[in-house]
Amino acid sequence: MKTYNNPDKSLWAGIAKRPSNYNSGLESSVRKIISQVQESGDKALFRLTKELDGVTLDKLYLDTKEIDELCNQVDSSLKEAIEIAISNISRFHSSQKQEPLVTETMPGVKCVLKSLPIEKIGLYIPSGSAPLFSTVLMLGVPAQLAGCKDVVLFTPPSKDGMIAPAIAYCARRLGIEKIVTLGGAQAVAAMAYGSESIGKRDKIFGPGNSYVTKAKELVSQVVAIDMPAGPSELMVIADESCVPAYVAADLLSQAEHGCDSQVLLLSNSALVIENVSKELGIMAGKLSRQQQVDGALSNSCAILFDKLENALDFSNYYAPEHLIISTGNSWEMANSVTAAGSVFIGNYSPESAGDYASGTNHTLPTGAWAKSYSGISLDSFMHKITFQELTKDGLLSLSEVISIMANAESLEAHAMAVEVRSEAILQEKNVNKTNHK
Repeated sequence: MKTYNNPDKSLWAGIAKRPSNYNSGLESSVRKIISQVQESGDKALFRLTKELDGVTLDKLYLDTKEIDELCNQVDSSLKEAIEIAISNISRFHSSQKQEPLVTETMPGVKCVLKSLPIEKIGLYIPSGSAPLFSTVLMLGVPAQLAGCKDVVLFTPPSKDGMIAPAIAYCARRLGIEKIVTLGGAQAVAAMAYGSESIGKRDKIFGPGNSYVTKAKELVSQVVAIDMPAGPSELMVIADESCVPAYVAADLLSQAEHGCDSQVLLLSNSALVIENVSKELGIMAGKLSRQQQVDGALSNSCAILFDKLENALDFSNYYAPEHLIISTGNSWEMANSVTAAGSVFIGNYSPESAGDYASGTNHTLPTGAWAKSYSGISLDSFMHKITFQELTKDGLLSLSEVISIMANAESLEAHAMAVEVRSEAILQEKNVNKTNHK
């Protein structure tokens, strides 16, 4: 890890730059894949899976028997752990449910905001060397709680055309029976445009590699996506109250995701940076994903600031996916965080807790998108509709306001829609008044 000593703000942009895996041919390759799926549907999906993944499929969906067999391979201890994770994720996301918001903005004018589930959802679950079955929980639980009616899970197949047993088990546990053995940009294209056997989705969720990320970006013109998401990242702000071994383990927990991941240590103590660096050297050598760790650490850095307040300023500038605050005044600092995907407070809140089982969601914005995007929540699986009802008196009280504004925009029919009603209401009132006399 590189080390910076109290860098001037003019250098922050360079330090905060994410690792670049820019490939000039990536976008054109992804566009070609999407175009093939649009033109040839299932035929293209079978062909691309063979060409890109080296897997020959005879069907796209797993059948019930295959899912049963995969579920039976999952160890009972893992099943028990998954149950606890589901319980906590459900509890946290259930607390986000909102009743319809009803407001009378003025007498006789009622406005309502109501949340409804998005009907057709596509969940992309990365697999390969690290099958992320935990992402099934993070996406499937809120989809279930929201009441999404049509949820389809997409995940890359192994060489035998099957998928990771734990992914199948988590899907089954959450009532997701439609599992498509597709990965990469072709899976995203299938979700966005549909095919003979796959229905077009209303919204796409889930992280993935550079092809998946680019495909989501390109299809976002025709289908909603959860957020821009790229390589994983973690920042730790630590002072001398931290435990260096804990900090080092946290940094490595994200570095092992891949060579394009990035981790940063911010501190007001040179001794902390020195001790954490020593622990990193000891711990990193014990990990099996050594290549990923080494690659990520080469993209990473430690920054010494004279004040923790300056470290926090840099953190808000960087907008990390994950932020751990291990300082003596952790909550005080946390209350000043303005840009982060998820924040972990104190020495006993490892990022791994949020990844798996504390209850918050681990699907988070990366690449500084935390300045404007939120992580996945129950609300991500909902769309909102407003309703309004005006009484006769309510319309009369607003008619002049609406007419003046509509005419000012030269939209005469807008004004007419109000005026024709107002005139009828006033005429009715006058008749009733005369009859009463």
